[in-house]
Amino acid sequence: MTFSSASASAHACRSAIAIAVAALVMAGCANYAGIKSDKQLASATALEATRSLPNEGGTWPSLDWASEFGDPQLPKLIDEALQGNPSIAQAQARIAKAQSYIESAHSDLLPKVNGSYAITRERFSANGLYPAPFGGGWFTEHNVLASASWDLDLWGKNRARLNASVSQEKAAEADMQEARMSLASSVARTYNQLAQLYALRDIAAREIHNRQEVGTITNGRVAAGLDTNVEKETARGNIATSQATVSDLDGQIKSVRFQLAALLGKGPDRGLAIADPVLAPGGAVTLPSNLPADLVSRRADIVAARWQVQAALANVKEAKAEFFPDINLAAGIGFDAFGWGRFLTAASRQLQAGPAIHLPIFDAGALRAQLKGRYADFDLDVANYNQTLINAMSDVATQVASIRAIDNEMSDAQRALDASSEAYRLAVIRYKAGLSPQLQVLTADNDRLAAEQTVTNLKMKRRDLQFALIQALGGGFDARAAGLAEPASGGAAAAAPSAS
Repeated sequence: MTFSSASASAHACRSAIAIAVAALVMAGCANYAGIKSDKQLASATALEATRSLPNEGGTWPSLDWASEFGDPQLPKLIDEALQGNPSIAQAQARIAKAQSYIESAHSDLLPKVNGSYAITRERFSANGLYPAPFGGGWFTEHNVLASASWDLDLWGKNRARLNASVSQEKAAEADMQEARMSLASSVARTYNQLAQLYALRDIAAREIHNRQEVGTITNGRVAAGLDTNVEKETARGNIATSQATVSDLDGQIKSVRFQLAALLGKGPDRGLAIADPVLAPGGAVTLPSNLPADLVSRRADIVAARWQVQAALANVKEAKAEFFPDINLAAGIGFDAFGWGRFLTAASRQLQAGPAIHLPIFDAGALRAQLKGRYADFDLDVANYNQTLINAMSDVATQVASIRAIDNEMSDAQRALDASSEAYRLAVIRYKAGLSPQLQVLTADNDRLAAEQTVTNLKMKRRDLQFALIQALGGGFDARAAGLAEPASGGAAAAAPSAS
């Protein structure tokens, strides 16, 4: 290299440095002073819940919670639903889309290399800029260029965009887990509804038999002159009413079977092939230890909301970085010549290199408006997280309180059933012996029927609430086991990003 060329290179380098320094100085023209947020994530332990959700030393639900209810068909139905339901496919598609954003954001951190080749056939004007032999002649220009560029990302804009994409992907994964739990719970609760209808149908079928027995007694009493046709027709009407009840329940059973088929992602005929439920009663309810604090990692909806906050925080950082200058390094090497003979020669070489600097000086407030929007998104996501946490704790407390209220009610309802059953038995004996009128039998029968339906409905409702409680406790989901635990830098109650 000659002295003059070295001096020129040094001058170019000093000029680039001077431009960069000037850019940093002028960056203050566009700034984000005064734009900030004071929103904070709520802490589960700060919400008062010790009386409603006491530490009872219980365990969290396991992933195979459905097998604990003694019906082997239920876990199979849930697995079938998770494999074929369109809602799960939708959630998986959202994850795939989020992953594509990660790949795109990651590519911005790496150098880019491009190659191009162009061939141009052209005739220069004989009366134009170029003299003969170029003027008035046809020439073919060949141009090949290999170029490379690299965004230095000095202010972390691209890294923030990548972090936001990763957080969005994590949120999408948590949303899918929430969709899976919601679907599994819906299958279990609908299956329990089917069991309830079958139990009520059994009661109605037995009631037909009971009323037929009373009708036989009434016919005998009419023949003996002890009753009239009024009692006879009343008995016939009661039998018909019970038969209508059975028919109504058969229709409801078929409808619920169709609902189950839809949850399985199948046609209605699939519901007709489901065997009758044989669910066992649920066990005692004991709350797990450290429930408020651990709930944030056991509920997929809370985890998803937390990752949305993390994504919003990264978007704020990206928007802040937009206020600073972008510096890109670019270089290119290639050949350019008229005619193929001189194309790939040293004299036809072309070289280019240097930094490219983008500096926001005056943008009419566009960057500040963008940052305000990002902060608004952050505030919204924080509020959504806080509301999700509050709703989750209320959900658990509500299900537990309802189950325990039913447990207290159940003993009274069972005693009422036992008493009304005995009263009905005695009334039938007295009616058969001619010691009491038919009305006493019918009254006792209606009381016994209502009591039996009440006990059955309470049992089914309790099991339904247990399914709801399992869902409220996360259904066996664990953010740490699923790889969805929040980043260590996030903190449990991350402070809002400031303007500094």
